Amino acid sequence: MTRFRPCIDLHSGQVKQIVGGTLTTTSSDLKTNHVSHLPARHFAALYKQQGLRGAHVIMLGPGNEDAAREALSEWEGGLQIGGGVTDANAKRWIDWGAEKVIVTSYLFPDARFSMDRLKAILAVLGDDRRKLVIDLSCRRKGDTWFVAMNKWQTLTNMEVNQETIALLQPHCSEFLIHAADNEGLQRGVDEDLVRNLAKWCAIPVTYAGGGRTVADLDMVRDLSGGKVDLTIGSALDIFAGEGVRFDDCVAWNKINDEGTKP
Repeated sequence: MTRFRPCIDLHSGQVKQIVGGTLTTTSSDLKTNHVSHLPARHFAALYKQQGLRGAHVIMLGPGNEDAAREALSEWEGGLQIGGGVTDANAKRWIDWGAEKVIVTSYLFPDARFSMDRLKAILAVLGDDRRKLVIDLSCRRKGDTWFVAMNKWQTLTNMEVNQETIALLQPHCSEFLIHAADNEGLQRGVDEDLVRNLAKWCAIPVTYAGGGRTVADLDMVRDLSGGKVDLTIGSALDIFAGEGVRFDDCVAWNKINDEGTKP
């Protein structure tokens, strides 16, 4: 059943909510919705208190490792970590307390998908796909979507479609998909993408990008038949948003969890 999944986005060591498409190498391009005065570990403790397992911690560029490790130490085995994950550090993040590692850019040398790299990262995880989440965050091109890497600035050769999902899902336990064109804008969810993800994915998948009200949780549940989870970020009151109360999202999960019990 669809669940609300929270996030901790880290940029330069701080918890921020950023307009996804503005993450370039030029600092003047960056558009930030919110910079929290609270550390990452505060949000990790909050999510742990509410039992929101599967929240993702994303390191957007350098300078975030210490903050990420502090978050993981608050809830060992409860958070997923992504951003700069490779075969050289994936096992280390698991040892530091991550439930799962999230990988994107490493799988796309020169913006082309490499199955060898996917196998390499699985190998350092003991071939345990339960520890791996593949991030297929994407940008829209007409009626299609292509995986975007390098802070969502570089389009790869991989289209997000049924064939891609079928190729990858035997090698991971979940997908995380940011609709980069919607991320941080609070202009609504990409309904077509949510609907297609529900048709294509046989494993858990979390969609992020454009969520702005608690009603979006109902919409994603209805569009996906309960198969797609939703991350809401910039609209949340804990990130100074005005569209959604965090407590309402927690309550939504509890109500829907009760509804699925026999």
